[in-house]
Amino acid sequence: MTLAFPTFTSGMVLSLSLIMAIGPQNAHVLRMGLQRQHLWLTAATCALADVVLISLGVLGLAQLGALSDKLLGALIGAGVLFLGVYGWQAFQRFLKPQSPTASAGTSTPPAPATITRRQAVLSALAFSWLNPHAWLDTAVLIGTASLAYGQGSKIFGLGAATGSLVWFLLLGAAAFWLGRRLNSLHLWRVLDGAVALMMWGTAAWLLAGLV
Repeated sequence: MTLAFPTFTSGMVLSLSLIMAIGPQNAHVLRMGLQRQHLWLTAATCALADVVLISLGVLGLAQLGALSDKLLGALIGAGVLFLGVYGWQAFQRFLKPQSPTASAGTSTPPAPATITRRQAVLSALAFSWLNPHAWLDTAVLIGTASLAYGQGSKIFGLGAATGSLVWFLLLGAAAFWLGRRLNSLHLWRVLDGAVALMMWGTAAWLLAGLV
């Protein structure tokens, strides 16, 4: 249990670090919240879609079996580089904040056309599975990071999946309760600053594991 908990937590922190970076998937959840249309169905679909990608990454890479130390180091090193770049991008947004929802056309949204539950699910799946960044963040990066934990890779993956579920629950609640105040540049600046710190912190932790 003492070994499993840090592994679970590491997976959860990495997942949260990646998913907090506002992109098409998160902007879609925010938009549905602002429009008050199938918000919780959309959030749940996005979370489950991420869980599927995380499972593919962790379980699929685990099937590769014994990797050489050099290949393992290269994979983790690539993950560290990606985290560093991603953290830098978040830091740049922190320095020059811009409301993502405004860029998505939600700062002054018109009266939305009503959509069905089926359309809401299909839209959420499209934003989740047709987004190359989602595949890179979940199936590739989290799957690669799980290799560092050996037999604990499944615990790491479980933590990552939990992080996704927690994020979309919180994001849905924020969209529901805060409404249009989510367009506050100050709020996005705080989030981007937190993303940058979490990304760089996770990168440093993975890098330390190679030493």
